[in-house]
Amino acid sequence: MTRPQRIALYQALAVIVPVLLLEAGCRAGIVKPLTMPAPSAMTVGLVQILASGRMNAAILKTLANVAAAFVSSAIVGIAMGAVIHRIAPVRRLLEPLFSTYYAVPIYGFYPLFIVVFGLGDAPQVLIGFMLAVVGVIVSTLNGLDSVPRVLTKTARVWRMSGVQTALQITLPYAAPHLFTGVKLAAAYSFIGVIGAEFIMSQSGLGYEIRFAFDNLDNGVMYPLILLILIVSVGLNMTLDHWDRRLRARRGAGR
Repeated sequence: MTRPQRIALYQALAVIVPVLLLEAGCRAGIVKPLTMPAPSAMTVGLVQILASGRMNAAILKTLANVAAAFVSSAIVGIAMGAVIHRIAPVRRLLEPLFSTYYAVPIYGFYPLFIVVFGLGDAPQVLIGFMLAVVGVIVSTLNGLDSVPRVLTKTARVWRMSGVQTALQITLPYAAPHLFTGVKLAAAYSFIGVIGAEFIMSQSGLGYEIRFAFDNLDNGVMYPLILLILIVSVGLNMTLDHWDRRLRARRGAGR
């Protein structure tokens, strides 16, 4: 068995074993149905919800907002990281902020966003963006720090512009670190958007989960949580697959 196959096996076992233990605990009555339904019951409930179509609007709204937060934070984070890396005084000024950024209660800005942008989707997207973008910036800075000086000197010898150097040399070399930032952006975008919907929104998966929680409706709450878990894990695994392929190609090219 090759190393990637072993890793895939261990990852699968890390998911399957806890799920089987939880299923057994629920079936044996150790975990009461009022506390948590069995994973099989969650799966059946999710299939029923998807088949009925009654949550389609909420699902599409949340996924669209997560996608907007994810894409914008990835693009802006990489661009800002590249710019900050080239301007040393700005980096020295901002690095203490990056170190303490996640100690700031981002959701505290949500009422302000509602006042400024209204009750639409913008406040949720902004919360997701704010949570995700700094992780991308920090990963970009770390990646650019790893670029050997000989490559940047070569770029100067060939009289390449700053944009050409970034697009053709530094960013491609730092790509594995950028992928780490993108994976963080995916996770933080889900957390930010769904958390914002849970707190104050009147629509979306976060709102539906909160509504089901308030009404002790485990038959809706846990299947929706399972749906979010499946989508987020699937996205992360896809990004991780491309990350491994990129690292393999980079290693083979040396």
